Amino acid sequence: MTIPTRLSAFLEQRGTPYEICVHRRSRSSAETARAANVSPHQIAKSVILEDEAGPVMAVLPADRSVLLRDAAQLFGRRNLHLADESRLTTLFEDCDPGAVPPVGMAWGVPTLVEDELDTNAELYLESGDHQHLLRMPAASFRALMLDARHGHFCHAPTGRGGRMR
Repeated sequence: MTIPTRLSAFLEQRGTPYEICVHRRSRSSAETARAANVSPHQIAKSVILEDEAGPVMAVLPADRSVLLRDAAQLFGRRNLHLADESRLTTLFEDCDPGAVPPVGMAWGVPTLVEDELDTNAELYLESGDHQHLLRMPAASFRALMLDARHGHFCHAPTGRGGRMR
């Protein structure tokens, strides 16, 4: 699979430089980090949440978990929960399940970016499939995400697999 047209057009429109990095097929953000030989904290992953008002995207380091209450507050929402898998397939039909790029604005999805991503010099983003990442300078990512909300809404997982609150 190549980068979804919607994503490549969005990046091109904004003049965002990136490189495509190929890695062996992976099934999770942690596995992607190992396959690409990068720190999970450098991978910006997307978590799709929803409530009765519709979907939103939380973007955070791959080694962190979403604090649902905090994300809901930053979005001005009350009952956010993980989006249903069928909803994701419909909304991001041009992406492989589980590989949604952390650029919700390209799909018209309100986006919230975790402040911890600012601690990296460069970031890696899912490209829409399980074998490619987009690498870009953190400054380019920040410029790309200027219209998104920003704040702190994550924590380091405790125990195996972490938890969602």
